[in-house]
Amino acid sequence: MVSWGMSLSRADLGGVPLGDGLPVAVMGVINVSPESFHPGSAYHGDEAVLRAALGMVEAGAALVDIGARSTAPYLPTDISEAEETARLTRAVRALAAKLPVPVSADTTRPAVARAALEAGARIVNDVAALADPALARVVAEHEAGLMIVASAARPVRAEGGLSETGHVEGPVTTVRRILERALVTARAAGVPDTRIVLDPGIGFFRDAGVPWHVWDVAVLAGLPALAGLGRPLCVGVSRKSFVGALTARVDPAARLPGSLAATAAAVLGGAALIRAHDVAETVDAVRVAERIREAAR
Repeated sequence: MVSWGMSLSRADLGGVPLGDGLPVAVMGVINVSPESFHPGSAYHGDEAVLRAALGMVEAGAALVDIGARSTAPYLPTDISEAEETARLTRAVRALAAKLPVPVSADTTRPAVARAALEAGARIVNDVAALADPALARVVAEHEAGLMIVASAARPVRAEGGLSETGHVEGPVTTVRRILERALVTARAAGVPDTRIVLDPGIGFFRDAGVPWHVWDVAVLAGLPALAGLGRPLCVGVSRKSFVGALTARVDPAARLPGSLAATAAAVLGGAALIRAHDVAETVDAVRVAERIREAAR
């Protein structure tokens, strides 16, 4: 019997059950950062944010993730902590009480995470793999869910060598080591495994010693090995640069077909959660891939 690397565990992410034997969920992406790499994902004003989020829920999103600061590693998009806090808390307040699904706060800063959780977010999505351990403590204090995303911002040491970019023994091994170390940090802070989901960080390794699109393809192909960490996997491929590199689509607006193909591959590889800008189309791709995965068991 064929194995597609199904997760052997479950998690409760802000009230949404994920993992082994459960339907693959889709997380819609709302950006309130004008500097986002995909301008089509950025919304301005409370009404526009709420309208977009409600549309995603109607299309099948089980969670909504809000980002207030672009995390694209190839763009000069940094903003102050105060600006990120203002943007994020305003969007969270606009949505948390009006959506029938939990809201996730996409941030790497502990103070920003605290403000977002107090504003009504139920999950923190950290794309820096807990490079700041204080973030895990904030999550634990609020009994929130935690998405840990692998990042070159947190390089690992391996026998025989050290890389400041995160490249050690190959994409899958490197990502696994980063996530393992972040899991240790989360557990030490008091975040239970049952509230943790892992993300391999597609698009976050731009200077890892190999072309970024080669890295990302290798990680997608290696998802079954990451499922061995014992946590459900979230994968975000939506309109990312590796899709553009593979399809010669420079404009992120033209990358939807490639994104859906990569989404299907992620589901076949064992993903339990897909993070996407285009919820309706992604839900369709997930359901088809999910049926194929089930038939292959």
